[in-house]
Amino acid sequence: VKPWHMLFVGSAMSAGLVVMSAGGAPKMSVMINGLPGAMGREIASACLRRGVELVPFGLTGPDCGGELSVDDGSGGSPVTVKMYESDGADEVAARLAADYPNAVCIDFTLPRAVNPNSEWYAKHGLPFVMGTTGGDREALMATVEKANTYCVIAPNMAKQIVALQAAIEGMGADFPGSFDGYTLEVQESHQSSKEDTSGTAKAISANLAQLTGAAFTNEQIEKVRIEDEQLAGGGMSHRGVSPVAKEALSGHAFHTYSLLSGDGQVEFQFRHNVQGRSVYAEGAVDAAVFLAARVAAEEKKRQFTMIDVLRSGAM
Repeated sequence: VKPWHMLFVGSAMSAGLVVMSAGGAPKMSVMINGLPGAMGREIASACLRRGVELVPFGLTGPDCGGELSVDDGSGGSPVTVKMYESDGADEVAARLAADYPNAVCIDFTLPRAVNPNSEWYAKHGLPFVMGTTGGDREALMATVEKANTYCVIAPNMAKQIVALQAAIEGMGADFPGSFDGYTLEVQESHQSSKEDTSGTAKAISANLAQLTGAAFTNEQIEKVRIEDEQLAGGGMSHRGVSPVAKEALSGHAFHTYSLLSGDGQVEFQFRHNVQGRSVYAEGAVDAAVFLAARVAAEEKKRQFTMIDVLRSGAM
């Protein structure tokens, strides 16, 4: 399978306000940028399961254009999605403006596409959910803040992990230095196709480092991408990631965060192990629905995280 990403493309369009349905929920549609990737497929299925209108086209990377049939994974009717490469961007823009002015884009592409994609969304006023990790995150935020673009940007879309992340962030803020003298070790295992270090691991590590009071850099996070190491896990000492089931090698996220006392007598661990992608896909759709409501309400705040989505009760 070829790697996929959305290229920087130019077009002229702006996003319209989301129309509210009779029941009060925003009338909306979702355009997925990142098909035919595995996350894109999972998000398409989640949209169809939940009755969220799926835009039947989207942008993709080089040599990935064509048509793809997606379904809800539960026996529902399939939908054909046309995937446009960069030379079809003008047609995508025209079709969106004409037929889907209330669309929210969901981006699950590649790290190198994060910044050009965000610039494209901002330039054309498109609300978007950025589930892709990596890229220059400071530049990403500068782009959306300058353009005042409606967006949800987060390193993780799973609500349970978002809740854990928020709790650890609170611990770091409320009890800095409470683990003084402890050493932080972090291991994260993902499918071999994931190029970058987990954004979730980076975020949680930064918060845990506040507890130790010691410097911790992203380069200290151990990436596990070799299948034999993933299958074996951390061994009898329970250090490192948990063993990954063979059937989950192509799609998993196993993280272990360890805080070890200076004398080696006390250890605290946080683990979150996810097999498959459905939990992230559901969260991405939650974020899109949340964002559509913010656009419909013309809220002054326009940049959100998944913690905002969770606190709103929208997940």
